[in-house]
Amino acid sequence: MGFVDLSGVRYGLNDGTTLFDDVSFRVGDGAKVALIGANGAGKTTLLNIVTGALAPDAGTVAHSGGLGVMRQLVGMREGEQTLRRLAVDLAPPPVRAVAARLARAESHMGDGGREQDQLAYAQALADWGEAGGYEFDVLCDTVAVAILRRPWESVKDRPLRTLSGGEQKRFALQLLLQGPDEVLVLDEPDNFLDVPAKRELEQAIRDCDKSILFVSHDREVLANAAGSIVTLEAGTTWTHGGGFATWHDARAARHERFEELRRRWDEEHHKLRELMLMYKNKAAFNSDMASRYRAAQTRLRKFEEAGPPPAPPREQDIRVKLEGGRTGKRAVVCEALELEDLTFPFDLEVWYGDRVAVLGANGTGKSHFLRLLAQGGSDPEAGLAARRSLEPVRHHGLARLGARVYPGHFSQTHEHPEFDGRTLREILWEGDQDRPSLDRSKAMSALNRYELTGQSEQDFKTLSGGQQARFMVLLLELSGATCLLLDEPTDNLDLASAEALEQGLKAFEGTVIAVTHDRWFTRGFDRFVVFQNDGEVIESDEPVWDVR
Repeated sequence: MGFVDLSGVRYGLNDGTTLFDDVSFRVGDGAKVALIGANGAGKTTLLNIVTGALAPDAGTVAHSGGLGVMRQLVGMREGEQTLRRLAVDLAPPPVRAVAARLARAESHMGDGGREQDQLAYAQALADWGEAGGYEFDVLCDTVAVAILRRPWESVKDRPLRTLSGGEQKRFALQLLLQGPDEVLVLDEPDNFLDVPAKRELEQAIRDCDKSILFVSHDREVLANAAGSIVTLEAGTTWTHGGGFATWHDARAARHERFEELRRRWDEEHHKLRELMLMYKNKAAFNSDMASRYRAAQTRLRKFEEAGPPPAPPREQDIRVKLEGGRTGKRAVVCEALELEDLTFPFDLEVWYGDRVAVLGANGTGKSHFLRLLAQGGSDPEAGLAARRSLEPVRHHGLARLGARVYPGHFSQTHEHPEFDGRTLREILWEGDQDRPSLDRSKAMSALNRYELTGQSEQDFKTLSGGQQARFMVLLLELSGATCLLLDEPTDNLDLASAEALEQGLKAFEGTVIAVTHDRWFTRGFDRFVVFQNDGEVIESDEPVWDVR
């Protein structure tokens, strides 16, 4: 039987600020629980406390049944770390403990080894077997064949940079789902996955008999996989026993209860104060009333010392003001456009005001298509491509932007080397070719609308993924773009930020072309261009996720 139980957990930052307090919830046997909250609320920190990577300042954490953990960084394609190292990091503790010793013993056996090296290697092999290492190798082989279509021996030494983020995620998830641990803690397991893989993840979570605690910002994943929702907000948590479909209503009802309790407290406080003042006036003329006056004072003091009930958590007030502007009727025209080694030639016309979702599996050329348009198409105006500092896209045929179409590009990878070593306030103050300089007052006002005032003196690179995404949307707003080219804009946004972006796009007077795997976000689009695995690019009347 696997479970996780947190009671009264508190954790503070180095500057003395309390990140969260009185965090209490339980993940019961076989339960599927989603942990949600705003960017920067402390979700990953809380998961680190659950897994033992961090110690709480107060409170207790208990779990049983073995704990399998997938960190948020799984899927990043950096460094020379091998697939075997990733697998070992996900293995049960006894296997992890022996793996490093076995690797060292194997390295000493390169040239036959001395007798003591041979003995150490033999002992490491024996310990590996006793720890369940051979069973773990069998599991790795099963998962490698299922995900990578290759046996474990042929792929275990591949650097992770040679695998896509989706391949890494799927390998790690299957290793944990099929492993012996009865409790799984997954930090954003759906990142880097295309829609078919997300559907597999949802089904796997539902069918798995393990207890699972996971973090996700994908509203479809939350709706399809979570049996209950733990919300981290206002420095504590509360649990909704239903699924995501009823979470918004439950949250609104909870806030209404807080407001009602506060109203009643204020009414009672007013009555006690009026009673105390009445006895004070009477005691001034009648000494017999002095004892009643003191009793009223004591009652009021104790009531105030107990304090009012907690106020409802402050709603994030993110106000996206994407304005756009009138352009020619044809915003984008593609004629026999072929992305080299990615697509066959295709034609496409995008009209002013269209909302076009670009769909398809990873690696089919969707991001290349947006990047080509962001550079101004195949024959951009003088200087436009150079100003965009984007990698050129090899192509044949024609991609042309219409009259007065000014592209604004949101990069999925958040790559902005020009921002290195610069704070958000400095970036806004200095401006660039695409947007005007803002003085301190206007810069702080703009950051405030995106809930980034507290990060104004932080370097762009030090922001969370969600904070970076919000700032990039702000830059699009300031650029005056009339055609938005958005590459996975909701990947790192929390629920409130994603909903604010959706509202901003509804009011945007221009054209929107967005690459996305977010099924909820796609509901706001009316045209669907599908990049198929066979290189064909087609248009569909509705979203197509299972592409050929």
